[in-house]
Amino acid sequence: MDWHTVFLVIILGVMLFGLAGLIIPLLPGLLIIWIAALVYGLVMKFTLGSGVIFGLMTILMLVGSVIDNVIMGASARQQGASWIAIAIATILGILGSILFPPFGGLVAALVGIFAYEFFRLRDWRKALDSTKGMALGCGWSTVTRAAMGALMIGLWILWAIYF
Repeated sequence: MDWHTVFLVIILGVMLFGLAGLIIPLLPGLLIIWIAALVYGLVMKFTLGSGVIFGLMTILMLVGSVIDNVIMGASARQQGASWIAIAIATILGILGSILFPPFGGLVAALVGIFAYEFFRLRDWRKALDSTKGMALGCGWSTVTRAAMGALMIGLWILWAIYF
């Protein structure tokens, strides 16, 4: 096996690891996929075509890195959560992710939105509705990020074959 084939297999392996990190929220999977593509581009020398593909991958990575917060917040908002509750849940989610990976962020966000909404409304059912909305949004954001990761890998495969 030549070095190029080994290199392709390693890059693909790293990308698949990143994709798994999107499904199981352990790692920043889109960033891992993007970094693997960057390394590939630097080693293989970017061309105009590969630069366009890498640009598309960069856009997907950036959008996918924030889309989960947007989807979770929108879903919670549809269920009646206040913007303050969503902001608190987002902050707690970030802190929980840093302090208690892999699921600390999700747990902290859900507890935070429930606690604030219960305090605000004095109705545990409405607070639970907001919490369910955020949890549902979390599920949809996972699906969305996984699809973006798969699309990024597909773009890289096109790059590796044609450029």
